[in-house]
Amino acid sequence: MLSPDRPVTSKDIPAIAAEVLERIRTRTPRVHCITNVVAQNFSANMLLAVGAIPSMTIAPDEIVEFAARADALLINLGTFDAERRIAANLAINAMAQEGKPWLLDPVFVERSQQRTLFALSLLPHRPRAVRLNESEFEALSGSTLDGASLARFGEMYDTVVGLTGETDVVFGSGRLTCIGNGHALMSKVTAMGCAGSALVGACLAVEQDPFIAVASGLLILGVAGQIAGERAAGPGSLAVGILDALYGLDGTTLIDRARVV
Repeated sequence: MLSPDRPVTSKDIPAIAAEVLERIRTRTPRVHCITNVVAQNFSANMLLAVGAIPSMTIAPDEIVEFAARADALLINLGTFDAERRIAANLAINAMAQEGKPWLLDPVFVERSQQRTLFALSLLPHRPRAVRLNESEFEALSGSTLDGASLARFGEMYDTVVGLTGETDVVFGSGRLTCIGNGHALMSKVTAMGCAGSALVGACLAVEQDPFIAVASGLLILGVAGQIAGERAAGPGSLAVGILDALYGLDGTTLIDRARVV
């Protein structure tokens, strides 16, 4: 364990992520996902493989109870229907009353003004983290991606940004780390990013520092994807293999394979 008096550096992230992974398996946190229809099955299986418990309902007459009993909440805008938008607001309010974390995955906000406006309406409710790609970030921030725009966005919404791409970047509270794990085939599997956001949600459920939680989730996903990619014949076997890789991932392997700078 790190001394509480010493600041966390990027070199510490792999060992901390290994601890977070163990906490997920020990505590089996509940993660409620309001996500797109394409991602539901894969996200649920990803959470089960890592040791968390998923739930997915969006029914307005029960969403508040499900969210209140969850340890973390994911709001994913991939399927942008009215029922999910109503459920998102109800669930976020429930999490706020319970003092529990939620994260936003603003899928395709760069392609639709209505998605952008809805995502912007959610951000003042203070998600602990926002996981998105460069195009989505630029649509939400109204700025070209650079260090200054990341800092402004994080400060404005008091959130941690998990920016995913060939190299994942995590930024929040003046801290930045880059994660170089993963495999090219991951981009060929639909809902991989959405399921990754669910995994970050599991980390937020057991780790109070959202910067560490986001970095841990993206590192765990990247290492599992790397292992699966080395064994895969194509995207189909990778989609199955990453679930097996997550299920079998141990702290030593995570630390040994981590590419964090």
